[in-house]
Amino acid sequence: MTPEFSRPFRIDTLGEGAREVAIEAGEAERAALATRFALAAIDALSAKASLTRKGETVLAAGELQAQVTQICVASGAPLPVHVSESFALRFVPTLGVEEQEEVELEASDCDVVEYVDGAIDLGEAVAETMALALDPFPRSPDADAILKAAGVVDEIQLGPFAALKALRDKL
Repeated sequence: MTPEFSRPFRIDTLGEGAREVAIEAGEAERAALATRFALAAIDALSAKASLTRKGETVLAAGELQAQVTQICVASGAPLPVHVSESFALRFVPTLGVEEQEEVELEASDCDVVEYVDGAIDLGEAVAETMALALDPFPRSPDADAILKAAGVVDEIQLGPFAALKALRDKL
């Protein structure tokens, strides 16, 4: 399956020094990514990065910019969100680890992306980085008021001391 926002760079075209690149998602790519990440819209997605090859490893450091619309989990209202996220990724050749094997990850492994066929995909890495930078449970500023008006109680009313407060109120 080809990612929605594929920007491959062959590692054999990367020289000794850093290579500055800029990528930007087109309208159709942004619409497909919005569907994939369950967003109302992605109005802009771009990144600037410096690619440096060290043997079979490629280091990509840069920053992505995105303008997305998320949906408030409480009210369903659209929330415009600006994402500005720095990234530092290490692309390594596929290690060939079987899917059934359990692998223990170190903290330094968290920003490692495997590649196949001698090319890294910076677009896919940027798209995933953008998705990880988003709030998984976005709430509009008036979400609490909307929930209260709908009769939904908040966490404090359901907390461990709620029963004690009810008893105290009876005294």
